[in-house]
Amino acid sequence: MKKLYSIIKGSGCYIPEKRVLNEDFLNNEFYDSDGNKINTPNEEIIKKFEKITEIRERRYVTDDLKASDIAYFAAKDAIINSEIDKESLDYIIVAHNFGDVQSNNRKSDLVPSLAARVKSKLGIENPKTIAFDVPFGCPGWLMGMIQADYFLRSGDAKRALIIGAETLSRISDPHDRDSMIYSDGAGATILEAIESDVPVGILSHTSRSDTLNHAFLLWMGKSNNPDYQGDELFLKMHGRKLYEYALNTVPMVVKESLGKANIGLEDVDKVLIHQANAKMDDAILKRLFKLYKKVDIPQHIMPMTIAELGNSSVATIPTLLSLLFDNKLPDQKVTNGNVLVFASVGAGMNINSMVYKMP
Repeated sequence: MKKLYSIIKGSGCYIPEKRVLNEDFLNNEFYDSDGNKINTPNEEIIKKFEKITEIRERRYVTDDLKASDIAYFAAKDAIINSEIDKESLDYIIVAHNFGDVQSNNRKSDLVPSLAARVKSKLGIENPKTIAFDVPFGCPGWLMGMIQADYFLRSGDAKRALIIGAETLSRISDPHDRDSMIYSDGAGATILEAIESDVPVGILSHTSRSDTLNHAFLLWMGKSNNPDYQGDELFLKMHGRKLYEYALNTVPMVVKESLGKANIGLEDVDKVLIHQANAKMDDAILKRLFKLYKKVDIPQHIMPMTIAELGNSSVATIPTLLSLLFDNKLPDQKVTNGNVLVFASVGAGMNINSMVYKMP
């Protein structure tokens, strides 16, 4: 008996042109969370940072671009690659956390929604193309995929465009060492409903929100520099607590999603995880294999882009996916029948995981 499944019809991304190397932070004045100047030489701070995160460089948008602009670029790329008629889209879902933030006015601009702006930029006339945003922390793009999957499998929709776009460079504190983690970017995916008598495409997904004790592991706050001139709020995080939460929780959510799909870990070809911190991602992968009492982790099972692209929040996974599909990642390739597992963790704290089988 045939059932409806959601398959990825096409993908696209926008990687900003401006490369920012770790050496570009040598002249920053860093302060701790208590407002005390850090006297450790910046060379040592940067060296330790790179060892932990593996980030060597990141990408920033130029001053003339905002999140909705790069979301549009990624969307246009995905539409071209999928060879669909843009007017056939039933949904446009844009995941982000800060809206449009201009270079000269760092306030969040959320009206109209970024999805509405993208639809307008694409020139879509169809009033039945419903456009809305998803603010869900770093797992926002994956949450958009999960929502779209429900729409498509209901039979009331045929196609959806899901975008993750963020300009974290605009809300990072130059006096906070964590600012070196953040980057800008956008990734997009076209989901399409198909009928199949064998499971294909999105097989399962699981989500989780832990707000009681973990809601404020990521938050907005003033600059670490007590003498900072300005009233902006910057992205802040309790790094160690976030690391521990992710390590203890993400592997369980991934295992739950695999169980829902009746897929064993040995059948997984790729693990596409939010590119937040290389050390953390490696630890999550090891903990996942430990849950299955497995020690040997297959080489190249977890593609990584964080060393060159940094952490662009909701954009990391769709960008990674687009590069993977376009064969632009060294030693990485996917083919028909491969099983991909997606996982993300972020502000909220929110976690989600999705199992996908290549058609």
